[in-house]
Order: sequence, then C-alpha cells, then structure tokens
Amino acid sequence: MSDVPTVPDAVRRYFELATLPDQDAYFALFADDATVEDEGAEHHGIASIRAWRTGVPTVTYTVTGVGLTGDGATLVTADISGDFPGSPVTLRFHFEYGEDGRVRVLRIRP
Repeated sequence: MSDVPTVPDAVRRYFELATLPDQDAYFALFADDATVEDEGAEHHGIASIRAWRTGVPTVTYTVTGVGLTGDGATLVTADISGDFPGSPVTLRFHFEYGEDGRVRVLRIRP
C-alpha cells in the first residue's frame, strides 16, 4: 500500500491551467462562491477571483510536496518563480472542495 496521497483532479489541473493563456478552464475549477486567500487578502466569488488572477504575474510552479489533512483538504507545497520580487519562493496551497469536486477554498501562504 502506498503512502502517497492521490492528487485530486482539481489540484492537478490547477497547476496545469494556471500558466496557460486561456483562463476560462482555470476559472471553471472554482465553485461559483469560492474564496481565494493570497497575500493576506480574500477574494470571494468568481468575479473577485478573476480580478485577483489578472494581477498575478506569469509564474512557473514546481510542486515539491502533496499531503492530505484530516478534514479532506489537500496541501501542496510548490516552488514559484517568475518576474516578481523575491523570486523564487516556496508557497503552500491549501485546497478545500465542494461536493462537485470544484475548489471551494484556496489559501496560498508562505
């Protein structure tokens, strides 16, 4: 039996789609009432998440770890590099899901 957690499809696709120019598939990963927390600010709902994402620089992600919490959330550690101060940086992504498998909560923290 393997101790490696199965990466939910929404998480795998998040990192695949986040760097592509067509963002519609990326936004479809989120529930309509999703919340994203990044750099201490919360963005509620798809319109707010779209506005947040517009300000995010183009980056590359290298996933370095995946784990599960006791409540079913997925924790991903990734190295992020791009044209921003402090690059590269290691961040933690905390994903929670709705019953439909879409991302309901995403918290991005150092």
